[in-house]
Amino acid sequence: MQKVACRYPNIYIRSKNDLAKRLSGENISFKATLRLINDVIDNFDYYWYDNIKVSKPKEEKFFRSSYGTPLGRLLKLIDKKILAPYDHMLPDFIFGGVSGKDHVGAAYSLLGKRRRRSKLGLDIKRFFEQNKLERVECFFQSKCNCSKKVAKLLAKICCVPVGPKGSNSSIKALARGFSTSTRLATWTNLDLFLRVSWLVKKRLKLHDAKLAIFIDDIGITASKVDRKDLENLKKEIESLLNNHDQNQQLSLNNKTSIQIYSETNCSNLNHLGLDMGRNKIGIGAKTKSRQALIQKRLKEEDDLVEKARLIRIKKSYNNYQKYIKSKKLSTK
Repeated sequence: MQKVACRYPNIYIRSKNDLAKRLSGENISFKATLRLINDVIDNFDYYWYDNIKVSKPKEEKFFRSSYGTPLGRLLKLIDKKILAPYDHMLPDFIFGGVSGKDHVGAAYSLLGKRRRRSKLGLDIKRFFEQNKLERVECFFQSKCNCSKKVAKLLAKICCVPVGPKGSNSSIKALARGFSTSTRLATWTNLDLFLRVSWLVKKRLKLHDAKLAIFIDDIGITASKVDRKDLENLKKEIESLLNNHDQNQQLSLNNKTSIQIYSETNCSNLNHLGLDMGRNKIGIGAKTKSRQALIQKRLKEEDDLVEKARLIRIKKSYNNYQKYIKSKKLSTK
């Protein structure tokens, strides 16, 4: 039997019946689970569609929805019972698709302990679409010790053809929007992400370097570094993602953000829509602008129905600010 690296979960599912047993429980029996799996296999293409409202065709990003279908139910079971139990095995710099972690925690983790911090921000291009079906299959079989048959089945359930539905593309990849996609995108790229972490520590080892990866967003902060340091690091990370593994190449978007600390301009860093101060996180400029607009409209609005809607939006912003503050307390 092939030896599985300890950094990966030993899922060890060998047959469809074995999968049904793993997914069954108090709310769904083994027989019902097996029927659900067979139903999804037979009717997979009928159980998902493109959500045009949130898709971005010009960027070739299509949001796939399986809401309210047997496929949606099966994906939730796989995510909850097969993938989520192993969140604790992921390194602490991973924040996307991990229970109890989010973009706010990612921003807090980048604050660091030393002053005069600068930031490098990188964005992975079409992250889900770059994770092909074969890579997902390899993860389940080679990394998690599932049988080849089960690995193929799970990959088939979690992936769809790239491009708009109906384009009949021969290339299949993780479905943007499926409940399993974020965790699988993280696990299938774990080796690359670990190498990014090692590279950051090596290049910025004397600068209190911090790394946070939130889905397709890579954030790096360090103290007392200049622009050249971060520009060189960006080039090395880009080369690593493109060239280290020819079977899994990740391209970056042209959204590189380098923010350098300056004695004459001590404005806060910003990351994932949040302002990063010396020891605190706050809402970003765009959110502040929206808040101000809502407040202005509330003063001018006479229609009671519209006013009630604006009040709900205002409360959601206030709750978001409270959540950010509470997150700081939980990270101490």
